[in-house]
Amino acid sequence: MTDDGGRHHRQLLQLLPGKAEMSQTLILAGRVLTGPRGQYVTDGAVLTEGTDIVAAGARAEVEPLAHGVSRRYVLPDATVLPGLIDAHVHLVFDASKDPVAVLDAHSDTTLMAAMEERALQFLRSGVTTVRDLGDRGRLTLRLREEIAASRVRGPRIVAATTPLTTKGGHCWFLGGEVEGEDEIRALVRRNAELGADVIKVMATGGGLTRGGPATWQSQFDAPEIRLIVREAHRAGLRVAAHGHGTAGIVAAVMAGVDTIEHCTWMTRKGLGLREDVLDAIVDKGIRICPTVSPNWRMLPMFFGAERAKALFDQVRTMAEHGARLIAGTDAGVQRAGCDGLAQSLGFYQHLGIEPGRVIDMATTEAADALGIADHVGRLAAGYRADLIAVHGDPLRDVEALGDVRLIMANGKMVDHE
Repeated sequence: MTDDGGRHHRQLLQLLPGKAEMSQTLILAGRVLTGPRGQYVTDGAVLTEGTDIVAAGARAEVEPLAHGVSRRYVLPDATVLPGLIDAHVHLVFDASKDPVAVLDAHSDTTLMAAMEERALQFLRSGVTTVRDLGDRGRLTLRLREEIAASRVRGPRIVAATTPLTTKGGHCWFLGGEVEGEDEIRALVRRNAELGADVIKVMATGGGLTRGGPATWQSQFDAPEIRLIVREAHRAGLRVAAHGHGTAGIVAAVMAGVDTIEHCTWMTRKGLGLREDVLDAIVDKGIRICPTVSPNWRMLPMFFGAERAKALFDQVRTMAEHGARLIAGTDAGVQRAGCDGLAQSLGFYQHLGIEPGRVIDMATTEAADALGIADHVGRLAAGYRADLIAVHGDPLRDVEALGDVRLIMANGKMVDHE
């Protein structure tokens, strides 16, 4: 028995004698989230075996299915839910004031070591899946292999590898500069052949690239993005479009991308959300990943109170309009660390979005947007044993997601201290 020493939660782990060779784990908890939009049971249980979930639901129904349990956790004051998904990260960046300069100063060898540390940091914060939307030298593919082979601990990685950008465009230093149809087609195919899970296109400029296009400026037109989408879909891959500028967002929607990252609706003169385009986003089922920083409460200090409010209101408008939002932090860029997803999710509750929907953004909705919803993002029989237990009830306050007490990734317990 282990006691957390005066903290208002008790976790009981029973190592059952003579059962060490078995791979079943039984977790009993005050609440278990069993589906989207806040579906849960009280006095619940989750039973896992190997890398999979055997059953999840009411304790009275799940516990009788256990046979040869080797580990049993009793968490009466906790909520068990699927492992979280951060749908927009960059493992090659270090979240410093100048991550690009730090990247330039690192060899691939030292960069890989740093990426391994960041991967573990994600995992220890309860994030069991990340979508990495741009690296250097396709290093995320190497890291993905190391994690899959259990040589390194980290979350499941859905990797974009080299993002497509224009000559001198946003994130040109990651190696994805293209010009013309032949180069566009060749890079998409090359990424697919080497094992990319998703194709990333920089539809607009961005603040991370000094001397590049302005954040609101378009980089590719709709026919060019349509070519990217066609080649990606032919290879069975989805397309994520970096889109700050309104014109670039319009081009991405016309081209039929699968997700729009940031979606800040910027114009030369300010902000310009277009409801007709938002209607098209909703109708097409395009997901929006607003990439909210864990430090979102500080945005009024950086942008000014009026501009920050306008940015916040745009996200609220998209949510109220029926857009399918997914959670992502842009981890790796300035001041966005690898352990901030829970803080980021607090932003959506601040906007008035109900906690159940917020949790979906980081579980079921994100898994669906990433194309892995058939085995990730829910607690159900046959799904991967990716789950976390948090103290309290995140369906009342999503900040509870920051108080992680137990983490299981791909059927293995994770030390989160």
